[in-house]
Amino acid sequence: MLAKSYPYYLANKAVYANEDLKVLDKYSGEVATVVAMADSSVIDSAIAASVKAAEPMAKMAAYERQAVLDHCVKRFRERFDELAEALCIEAGKPIKDAQGEVTRLIDTFRIAAEESTRIGGEVIPMDISPRAKGYTGMSKRVPIGPCSFISPFNFPLNLAAHKVAPAIAAGCPFVLKPASLTPIGAIIIGEVLAETNLPEGAFSILPCRRDGAALFTEDDRLKLLSFTGSPDVGWALKARAGKKPVVLELGGNAACVVDHDSDIEDAVSRIVFGAFYQSGQSCIGVQRIYVHENIYAEFKEKMVAATKALKMGDPKDPETFIGPMISVNEATRLDNWVQEAVAGGADLLCGGKRDGAMLEATLLEGVGTNQNIRDEEAFGPVAILDSFNDFNAVLKDINTSKFGLQAGIFTRDLYKAQKAWDTLEVGGVVIGDVPSWRVDHMPYGGVKDSGIGREGIRYAIEDMTELRLMVIRTTDKDA
Repeated sequence: MLAKSYPYYLANKAVYANEDLKVLDKYSGEVATVVAMADSSVIDSAIAASVKAAEPMAKMAAYERQAVLDHCVKRFRERFDELAEALCIEAGKPIKDAQGEVTRLIDTFRIAAEESTRIGGEVIPMDISPRAKGYTGMSKRVPIGPCSFISPFNFPLNLAAHKVAPAIAAGCPFVLKPASLTPIGAIIIGEVLAETNLPEGAFSILPCRRDGAALFTEDDRLKLLSFTGSPDVGWALKARAGKKPVVLELGGNAACVVDHDSDIEDAVSRIVFGAFYQSGQSCIGVQRIYVHENIYAEFKEKMVAATKALKMGDPKDPETFIGPMISVNEATRLDNWVQEAVAGGADLLCGGKRDGAMLEATLLEGVGTNQNIRDEEAFGPVAILDSFNDFNAVLKDINTSKFGLQAGIFTRDLYKAQKAWDTLEVGGVVIGDVPSWRVDHMPYGGVKDSGIGREGIRYAIEDMTELRLMVIRTTDKDA
């Protein structure tokens, strides 16, 4: 069960300042708990505390940072059921998906613990010409300083972890703004961090209203902004971020190609999962499905049957696969896109009914160009089917999207796999599986409107550190 109320965390300490943020059970619509909200003065204090913590954080030995992360792994394992239940309630995430996210949270902190002790540098030969004889270079990575993190509602634990864990591994203090719709996961991470011996001010976790969060973006004391969320918000934040580097993990409308030589049963089972897991609310969820014309009819029949078989209902029921979307507004928005596509000539193969925040798993066929459901990010349980006969042409069609996060290619042809990897304008190409597949140590991120930069612990640590060079001159007298 959730606690009756939750604090925010200011400079490592729990503060029950108010009960201003009401967190809803996304299935019942009832208030599940309340959370303290920070105002601009609290955020300013948190940033000041992170500045004071920068030096002691940077001076922590690698084994000390590793010990903090190992403690988190241990405590998350001990609190596994509590974390999963919190996700199920605050995000409306089906319980099996919630348990999967807790497992990934643990993985992310475990990977960070491993990486914390291998942040290295290199020796750089300098004697590339006579003038550089006797010179040697060495580089190391040093913490960038206080970081600003803004995390989204759809993975309240693991996407916060992808910011928090590498920051601790790198020795960077941080301030985190969790999504107001789903703040509990981040607060529980704060509870666990507060049990460690991190320097005072090393972390603050501050739910706040969007209009009070300008300091997270604009304050020059913060040396990095990492944002995960919608493209419109992300690019607007980047424009206001000033001189600090910005990492953006934004939206997508991921494509999946099923070539004629694919195992149809396998492709259907994976694509049903990729399109509809956690009610489709994933930026790499399968949205556009291209199937070779030679197998299209059989694939469509099996895909429709598998989609209709998905159970929709209470996310606390272990048999539920489709739970509520994050809000009635979001479900209404996506339902409108489906109806617009049908009015424009698309065929509704299954689904298409909405009840409040619940939207059935929906498949469309024959969606025309310039339709929102094709061009924009659905971020819900809707996917569209198309047939193709020219592999190269379908790659070009995928590239017409303004998004470029990941793509999935089902093919047994090595040369087509290579061609997809070479041609597709995306951050990652997954062969033999859906674009929704991710392991938490891999470089993950997109191009075009899908963002800039990469997550994955080692790659995030690179963003949270800077190279520092030392050059040594020796002379004949030193020999």
